[in-house]
Amino acid sequence: MKFTLKDYQDEAVKDVLDRLKKARKRWHEDRDKHAFSLTATTGAGKTVMAAAVFEALFYGNDDYDFESDSGAVVIWFSDDPSLNEQSRWRLQEASDKLTISDLVPVGNTFAGEKFQPGKIYFLNTQKLSKNSLLVRGHDPNDPALETADGQRIMPDMRSHTIWDTIQSTIEDPDLTLYLVLDEAHRGMKEGSRSNGDGKPTIVRQLINGSGGVPGIPIVWGISATVQRFNEAVAGMQDRSTLPNVVVDPKKVQESGLLKDTINLDVPDDIGDFTTVLLRRGTTKLREISSAWVEYAKQQDDADTVLPLMVLQVPNSPDHKEIGKWLDTIFEQWPELPPDCVANVFGEHKTETFGSHSVPYIAPERVQESKWVRVLVAKDAISTGWDCPRAEVMVSFRAASDRTHITQLLGRMVRTPLARRIPGNERLNAVDCLLPHFDKKSVEAVATALMTGAEAGEELPGRRVLINPRQMKPNSAIPEAVWQKLLSLPSQTLPKRQARPVKRLTALAHELAVDGLLADAGKKAHAEMHKVLDGAQVRYAEEIKKARESVLTVEGKTVKADVETKGMTFNDFVEAADYVVIEDAYKRAARVISPDLATTYSEHLATKMQAGEYPEDALVEAHTAIAAIGLVPDIKSDLETAAEKLSNRWLTEYRIQIKSLSDERQEVYRQIREMSSDPLDVDLARPNTWLQPTTARMPDQKEVPLPRFERHLLCDEDGLFPENFNSWEEKVVLAELQREGSVAWYRNPPRASQDSLGVTYEEGGELKIVRPDFIFFAQVADGTVVADIVDPHGTQYGDALPKLKGLARYAEKNSGLYRRIEVVAKVGEQFRVIDLKETTVRSAVLAAESGKELYVAESATDFVA
Repeated sequence: MKFTLKDYQDEAVKDVLDRLKKARKRWHEDRDKHAFSLTATTGAGKTVMAAAVFEALFYGNDDYDFESDSGAVVIWFSDDPSLNEQSRWRLQEASDKLTISDLVPVGNTFAGEKFQPGKIYFLNTQKLSKNSLLVRGHDPNDPALETADGQRIMPDMRSHTIWDTIQSTIEDPDLTLYLVLDEAHRGMKEGSRSNGDGKPTIVRQLINGSGGVPGIPIVWGISATVQRFNEAVAGMQDRSTLPNVVVDPKKVQESGLLKDTINLDVPDDIGDFTTVLLRRGTTKLREISSAWVEYAKQQDDADTVLPLMVLQVPNSPDHKEIGKWLDTIFEQWPELPPDCVANVFGEHKTETFGSHSVPYIAPERVQESKWVRVLVAKDAISTGWDCPRAEVMVSFRAASDRTHITQLLGRMVRTPLARRIPGNERLNAVDCLLPHFDKKSVEAVATALMTGAEAGEELPGRRVLINPRQMKPNSAIPEAVWQKLLSLPSQTLPKRQARPVKRLTALAHELAVDGLLADAGKKAHAEMHKVLDGAQVRYAEEIKKARESVLTVEGKTVKADVETKGMTFNDFVEAADYVVIEDAYKRAARVISPDLATTYSEHLATKMQAGEYPEDALVEAHTAIAAIGLVPDIKSDLETAAEKLSNRWLTEYRIQIKSLSDERQEVYRQIREMSSDPLDVDLARPNTWLQPTTARMPDQKEVPLPRFERHLLCDEDGLFPENFNSWEEKVVLAELQREGSVAWYRNPPRASQDSLGVTYEEGGELKIVRPDFIFFAQVADGTVVADIVDPHGTQYGDALPKLKGLARYAEKNSGLYRRIEVVAKVGEQFRVIDLKETTVRSAVLAAESGKELYVAESATDFVA
């Protein structure tokens, strides 16, 4: 793969391969058909996950312990040719093993008798419709195929139809046909044709079979909304279902692939504000363009993101009106090139809008066509379309068209660089301006976007803000406060499938790329060779027994007596040949990692080599590694050593890594997290936040939010607006009045690099809690100290697990804080637990109830 998979993608790929392995086995052994689905929210990278699955399917993958299927044939099916083309392009972009010849669009001239293994064939609904040349001759009742003398001929004198090709492929015992349904929720409704004839849809014909053609044995549905697919498959006969693979939307949002914030701008008053908000949208486009240019300069990156604005118009637009809107855009930003506008209308032609001639562009080409800065669109453009460069949308849709708005905006949420920009909420946001909405009607749009729009699932971590304002660093805050914030350690979740040796190899590669450690790869493997050399001495007896099992093949001879019909079994032992040894070596390579197995075999062969036959030394080395792979304790020792060396290097080069660009730091951050016990990570310095400034009261009246002084980020008045609950406001006001108080920080409640996280365990699963506040004070000697103060309700089920997580964090990092306190309201009194106290931490870790801790003697009254 050209891309490193996110943790949730890696888990999903493993689970999908597990389903495919089971389905393949059951098909070839018992002719049982199976189906399952992959559900992931828009922007999760479903095509990237599919590319990783196909690579493993065709070539095998040691990390997933998955052997290749030499007879694998894939049909990728959707109801949209342009969606197929976009998917085909994305698969090739993501994979370094799938070539253009492996990704085959099935056109009208296709005439293969059977599909070929190792290839993905792209089909769409139109290619299987009754008017398509590919299917002519499949329907025995088609009168167009009869000649005058009653004989039947195939179109273009073909010997078979596409259905014949599918049937031949299914019936070949050496092949396995997999059907992948892109946007699997579409085409599953029975009798959905316009004529209402109740005939099964083409998708159902592929699954169930048609005209004597059996159903495709293995069906994998992919979509953000696969409920209709799941329901339809569950009700089908002669097909079993495997557990569906569902990607947690929270993990997708936390990954940084999706924008964290959606800003909705609406007019405060009633009236026609079309040109006002269009000018504002153009200004936002210009500002975000400048922000990306500035960010590229900071990162010393020549490749600058060029954002575009989507102009969403009604389905029956007035071309002259659109021309006026384009005039307004160019008046507001005269430097825009005159030929930077394109349209994606369904008419697929150049459109004339007033004095502007605007060419058509295929939706899948917009992202790569950097000349497009303004895109005129109607509905959701196309199923599956997205464009990370689209960062501003001005919609002239009416409030009654909110579904069209949310569908299109929901496809503008991918981050342009496929990662979160540290500390800059402006570059992690998308803007939508709605001239024909008011604050009341826009709430339905906000709700839809907060729940994923398409699938309806909640997206924890995503914010939808109405008319927000930017917060910038507070110039009144001393630099010592900022440095104290950046010194505080943040915790991350462990990786479910940690591979320490692979992590070390990846780290060594990156350290060498950045010039931080010359020959890091060689040095890493040399250290691992020492571990394996020592293991051969420490586990000599176990290795000797394992070696004997590698070099011998045991079996039984069955002797049958024809007359008595009795059978006897005799054991036999034969010496293993080269093929057997190599198979054992490959299995051992999966245990210690293929790269390390290669270099260690060379290391051993060099030490063993003598005489005129160096290849014998390599076979001997492979035999030794095969034996090592059969001793479980050696793997444990090796992984422990690899983890230790990785952590040592990450700590040793921490300062140099912090001096690298954000993109490079993100690579190392991911390597840090490739562990079952990840190291703490550094906080990013916040640069730009987006904050709401008003709140709606129960009587629907808009009121300005209270603003507070001395926050690290602030508005132009030096104040920070926040909608606190009564507890939080009481804590903040009390802390700001304490002696020496100089600043405070509202810790972001989402997975951004400028948010301090603390791990805790609940129900056997590790999770993250983000304490609400960090306060800073200057003590007598001028030193700046930090305090965590976290208002913490006892009524929630996760209150005690979070409290225990904070206690463990306090135990580990006690010296970095003056106070680590948790505040809760018990009755009418606020009580505080000081987690810096050893006896208090012990009580917390032993507690059965959170509430009892606040009424115990170890807690004190919170002094406001």
